[in-house]
Amino acid sequence: MTQIAMPDGSGQFVTLGLDGETLAVPVETVLEILDMRRIARLPDAPAHVLGLIDVRGRNVSVMDLRARLGLPVAPTSEHSRILVLEVPLADRSPLVLGLVVDRVFEVTSLDGAGVEPPPDIGAQWRSDHIRGVGRRGKEFVIVLDVQRLCGDRAPVPVADPSAATPLDQLTA
Repeated sequence: MTQIAMPDGSGQFVTLGLDGETLAVPVETVLEILDMRRIARLPDAPAHVLGLIDVRGRNVSVMDLRARLGLPVAPTSEHSRILVLEVPLADRSPLVLGLVVDRVFEVTSLDGAGVEPPPDIGAQWRSDHIRGVGRRGKEFVIVLDVQRLCGDRAPVPVADPSAATPLDQLTA
C-alpha cells in the first residue's frame, strides 16, 4: 500500500469529531483549542465563514467546518470547540484561522501503516481536502489537507445562505 508522508514526519494528529465521523489535522498546525465564544459576523463573507474572534489580541477568522465540507448544519453543543490553526501556504505568509468542530478528542498517532491516500471510489469526487485515511483502533480517521481546505486555491462549495447556522447558536 502507498503511504502518505506527513510534512513534519511526526505522524501526530489532533483528532476531532464532525457529523459522527473522526477527522484529524496535523498537530503542528494547531495553535489552540478554544471553547465556543461569540463570533462577530463578517458582512458578505462566504457561507462557511462565520466571522471573527479575538485570540490574544489577534483577529482570527472562523470557518464552520461542517459548512465547508458540505455537511448538514447542526447547532453547537457543550462539546463544540474552535480549533485555531496556523496553516502554511506556499505563496504567502501562514494563515491563522479557527475551525468550528463538534468536538476534539485527543492528540494521537495513527495505527499501524499510517496514512494512505484517499480511496478510489471508481468515479470522480471532491477529495482534494483529504490528505489521506488512517485508522485508530477499528475506526477510520480522515486526515484533512488543511492547506487545500483553508488556502487561497481551496474550492468553495456553493452553499445556501439560509442554511447557515444562526449566530445565536454559535455562542456559548
